Amino acid sequence: MKLIITPTDFSALSDNAIKYATDMATTMGMNLMLVNVYQLPISFSEVPLVTISLDQIREISENKLAEIKENLETITGGKLKIYTESRLGDVGEEISKLTETLSPFAIIMGTRGTSGVGRFFMGSNSISVISKVGVPVFVIPPGVRFKPFKKVGLATDLEAVVESTPVSKIKEVVQFYGAEVHVLNVDYHRKHFTPGTPGETLNMDSLLAGMNPIYDFIENRNIDEGLNDFAEKNNLDLLITLPKKHSMLERFFEKSTTRELIHETHIPIMCIHRKVKETEMAKTQHS
Repeated sequence: MKLIITPTDFSALSDNAIKYATDMATTMGMNLMLVNVYQLPISFSEVPLVTISLDQIREISENKLAEIKENLETITGGKLKIYTESRLGDVGEEISKLTETLSPFAIIMGTRGTSGVGRFFMGSNSISVISKVGVPVFVIPPGVRFKPFKKVGLATDLEAVVESTPVSKIKEVVQFYGAEVHVLNVDYHRKHFTPGTPGETLNMDSLLAGMNPIYDFIENRNIDEGLNDFAEKNNLDLLITLPKKHSMLERFFEKSTTRELIHETHIPIMCIHRKVKETEMAKTQHS
């Protein structure tokens, strides 16, 4: 049976992501794994602090995970198989190791906010996980509850879609829920339109055969703002992005010109790495 992994630091935002993951795993008939990656406390002060042993940290982590598991089993009536994993190390690295071993369907994580009205961005742990794993990562905004996906947006630059689009992962989500798919391309005055763009649109249509995609060409100077604005106005349940690199993800959530818009966004984001060409993979391995 397929598995959903949910990292937690026992914060309210993590709790919300766990609730989302629990409901999604239940509807899709999957198992759930709760993971806490802990680290040794580091002091930068010359004043000696009361220390806590590694064994104590591990025990606290395991006890909290067991408590959450017991609560979820009660809520779901024992219908959901739940595993727990407590690890010492870096969040991104440890989740990556688990992903390589277990091949989960997806990772589901929360986002975090900072002080300042309207400021909201993906935490460093989310970005670290997205940059390191090859499975879909669902990023859940604060307060968002799971609901079956009825309208899904797929953001694309319409470049080399056959070679780069992880279509099987997209289809698995879309077809399970029978969702309406909107292929979203943001441009301004056809700045990025090329002679090959119509052909790439046809290629995308072939890749998404059977899903009857609707194409929406969004006119906006700012790609991030255009996507968010469309998602809000059209009540998307999920926005799928295919990031080239994680710096794009940071920019997606930190643009000062769209702080208020992003603060009001309640759309889960599903991030999936683009497929890597063999030549690009070879370059990466030799670099």
